[in-house]
Amino acid sequence: MKKLFHQFAAWTARASGRPSAFLLAVLIVVVWGATGPIFHYSDTWQLVINTGTTIITFLMVFLIQNTQDRDTCAIHLKLDELISVNRRARNSLLNLEDLTSEELEELRDKFRSMAAKGDPVSSVDAALVEQEQEERDEERRG
Repeated sequence: MKKLFHQFAAWTARASGRPSAFLLAVLIVVVWGATGPIFHYSDTWQLVINTGTTIITFLMVFLIQNTQDRDTCAIHLKLDELISVNRRARNSLLNLEDLTSEELEELRDKFRSMAAKGDPVSSVDAALVEQEQEERDEERRG
C-alpha cells in the first residue's frame, strides 16, 4: 500500500507541475466562468468551482507533502554520506535538521561572523569543536 501511494504521489507531483496541468486548470476556470450566464451565476454554479477546488487542494497537499518529505530525506542522506566520507568535514553537522530554528539561526550567525572577520575554515572548525565540547560538558553536568 505504501509503495503504491508513493508511486501515485510522485506521479501526481510530477504531473501537476507540468505546464499542461496549469493550462487544464485555466481551461476549467474559463469554461466555468463562461457558463456563468447560462446558470445565472447561481449559488450552485459558484458551489461547483468552490467545492472542486477545495477537494483538489485538500488532496494535493497530502500528495505533494509526501513527495517533498521523501525528496528532502533523500537529499539529507546524500549530504550525510558526503560529510561522513570527507575527513575534513565536521560529523557534528550531520544532523543539523534535528536542531531547533533558534539553534540553526545561532549557528548561521556564528558562520556569518567568522566570514565577516575573514576567519579561515580552520577557525570555523576550532569554534565548532569548542562549542561541541561545551555542549557535551553541559549534558554531562545536566
